[in-house]
Amino acid sequence: MELFRGVASRTAQSNYKRLIQVLVIGSDGDHCPQATYDAAKEVGAQIAARNAITVTGGLGGVMEAACRGAKEKGGMVVGIIPNEDMSYANPYCDIIIPTGIGFARNFITAYSADVAIVVGGGAGTYIEACVAYQKGKPIVALTGTGGTADKIADTFLDDRKTVKVISASSPKDAVDQALDHATNGKKGVKYFQTVAKML
Repeated sequence: MELFRGVASRTAQSNYKRLIQVLVIGSDGDHCPQATYDAAKEVGAQIAARNAITVTGGLGGVMEAACRGAKEKGGMVVGIIPNEDMSYANPYCDIIIPTGIGFARNFITAYSADVAIVVGGGAGTYIEACVAYQKGKPIVALTGTGGTADKIADTFLDDRKTVKVISASSPKDAVDQALDHATNGKKGVKYFQTVAKML
């Protein structure tokens, strides 16, 4: 089967099972209250405890907290930063991907995830959630963390009703629901097929 024009399909199946990649998005370092930071740190810890990979934008605030929580539990952390120099990444990233494309990197973070968890956040977080939404990725909003998370919980981000944002009441609940939807939900297939036809 050909997925994109000029790109061959996957080769023979292997017995290797890819780890789930969970994107954590939210408040940056300048707008991250301690309670939001602590919640994001616990989200990272819960992701690591479930043997999934934590993916973030690699900078401060919620991104740093989730990375830190995952690292302290022995998890794998990927930071996809907007800068072109790796030194901008927070110190808890195992793998740093310096895109050098500014906040257009939100497309890369969203596309790199099986599911996204929103903790707090402002306009940048909303944009990143919208990218995940357009791609049909499951999105979980951790309520009580303020900002974007509280605003989008239990809603659709537009009238196409691509995926409903799932509401979670605790970091553990957020990760439980995220992993359940990452493994059982294939909501983005129709969108993906539409995009493939355009290429």
